[in-house]
Amino acid sequence: MLAEARQAPQAVADQLAHNADDYRDFGALLRLQNPSAVLTVARGSSDHAAHFLAYLVMARMGRLVTSLPMSLITLYQSQIACKGLVSLAFSQSGQSPDLVAPTRFFSEGGAVTAAFVNKADSPLAQAAQWVFPLHAGIEASVAATKSYIAQLVAGARVVAAWQGDPELQSALSALPNDLARAAQMDWSVGLDVLQGVDRLFVIGRGTGMPVALEAALKFKETCGIQAEAFSSAEVKHGPMALIEEGYPLLVFAPRGPAQAGLLALAEEMRLRGAKVLLAAPAGTPGANLPIVETASVDLDPISLIQSFYPMVEALARARGRNPDEPRFLAKVTKTH
Repeated sequence: MLAEARQAPQAVADQLAHNADDYRDFGALLRLQNPSAVLTVARGSSDHAAHFLAYLVMARMGRLVTSLPMSLITLYQSQIACKGLVSLAFSQSGQSPDLVAPTRFFSEGGAVTAAFVNKADSPLAQAAQWVFPLHAGIEASVAATKSYIAQLVAGARVVAAWQGDPELQSALSALPNDLARAAQMDWSVGLDVLQGVDRLFVIGRGTGMPVALEAALKFKETCGIQAEAFSSAEVKHGPMALIEEGYPLLVFAPRGPAQAGLLALAEEMRLRGAKVLLAAPAGTPGANLPIVETASVDLDPISLIQSFYPMVEALARARGRNPDEPRFLAKVTKTH
């Protein structure tokens, strides 16, 4: 897991070196088609990556994006209208039937379908009209790292191409160097705070929420910690009742419109007595987990999760677990 997480900067560089014409043409098609509906189709970490694309599309372009409950097609046989629909499927292996079946259904029904997948000859790739390989290379660890980061980048490339945004394109070009620095950030304070905990909240908001979801999943699968992700707004409802003296919180506060509220929440919880880990750019008051700033505010969550992965891998080992082989889990999960 650690080796593969540290390979992510090179994987991103490899991806950015390929398929530029395909992304450009896909973006032109989306502008021409002016889709009336956009769906993402994904599970697990891939769904969190799709969530990131959805935030970018909705925030930058004002288009609603929906995450498809795959059971609608595979179990309920729903005849979803395909006219004007764009379906974007994300997967590392491209093998799960509940990804393949909806993508095939939408392709046959006349929707625009695309697959962002690490295995370009997979059943999911064969079901889609457009295929965008992640170029992450072999990922042996059950816990996805570099393939997740590659999916985040692929989603940002779609938005940059669809929007025709040269600034985001330029920021993406600089991202491999940013990630190489992010992989070396010292997050060891996280080990001291979290080594003995059995529960944890991971807090994010906006474009940082998808990586908060991913971090919570990694705590569960590699460390055996009951981690739950909430937005800084949602946590102030029912979940707030759990936060008492010593309760651990990991707050992701990258740059952007949501940052001020996240910093305020971190300080409020610190005054309440919670153990607060705050991931924010260096120099941010209260920050103890440094974030590398990228060339675009919208890409900062990618550098954040790059810094998170080595920390959670080390935490798993400190807790006596093997992060490369989480209990009861397999690399490829086939659900219907």
